[in-house]
Amino acid sequence: MFKFKTPSNKTLETMSEIAKGNLNDDFETKAINKIQNLTDHENVKITSSGNNSIFIALSAVEEDIIVPDQGGWHGFKQIAKFLGKNIKTLKTDLGIINPKYLDEMDIEKDSALIYTSFAGYCAEQDTKSISKYCSSNDILSIEDASAGIGDRKNNLGNGKYSDIIIASTGSPKMINVGSGGFISTDNTEIFERTKLPQKLSKTSQIVCGGICCELENVDEKLEVTFNATKHLKNNIPSTIYPNKRGVNVIIPHDNAKEISWNLRKSLPIDKSGFITTCPNYNRIKQKAIAVEIKNLAYECLEKKYLDKIIEEINNQL
Repeated sequence: MFKFKTPSNKTLETMSEIAKGNLNDDFETKAINKIQNLTDHENVKITSSGNNSIFIALSAVEEDIIVPDQGGWHGFKQIAKFLGKNIKTLKTDLGIINPKYLDEMDIEKDSALIYTSFAGYCAEQDTKSISKYCSSNDILSIEDASAGIGDRKNNLGNGKYSDIIIASTGSPKMINVGSGGFISTDNTEIFERTKLPQKLSKTSQIVCGGICCELENVDEKLEVTFNATKHLKNNIPSTIYPNKRGVNVIIPHDNAKEISWNLRKSLPIDKSGFITTCPNYNRIKQKAIAVEIKNLAYECLEKKYLDKIIEEINNQL
């Protein structure tokens, strides 16, 4: 039986103690300081959710919102539409952003490109090339680093490359508290323009205390996830982007629906799931099986569990 990822025992204990009134530290300030150090951004706001962070970020955009044609997060389009923003869809290579495709579009200055650290959670984006293009063309770059925060290579969730970094700290994200999120930027004007939506975003010392705990070893947890995903990619044929870092594995297949159904039965999990089916805007828009390694408890990322996944998948392909 596989287990779904939950907050660590230390995180749960800390949040419980805060709720009981046994811990009275200013955990919001502590969480903000930790995120400042992690993203290298001066301005940080703890929010009520990842979608709330997106809402604040997109509220600051004056012109078009550019979203990838796949491999992003459906909330990007939903929130942009709610805000009355003009949405432009960027062609990608199975979710990977190639700046040359931006050159083919008619984009106004002061528009924003919003994307996730990983295309469909499967392959890391080239944040450096994206940043270079956006900064040269007066486009705001917004990175949803929910799955990429804590990158030891400093390619993802790095404020040197992304004008705005947003993240969810809900389950089963890398900062796994069960709720909450954050937004960070070095652009003080962005925070000035979004004072109202920031006021509507409520957080608590309980959530902030959980974030502080989860941030203590977020880099280690991300690295373990990378290694587990790499092991699967090395041992399963026909995965997309086999040589790129990611937190899930996507396997294109014409019979994806039936294979996914069979895998859910042969790889049971205690709650929720870690086998999903494409086409799916949040992954790729073609038939495929997605193995959501990021959803699994870290104890289930040991080799014996991973080898079981590999065996079952290869038996089905």
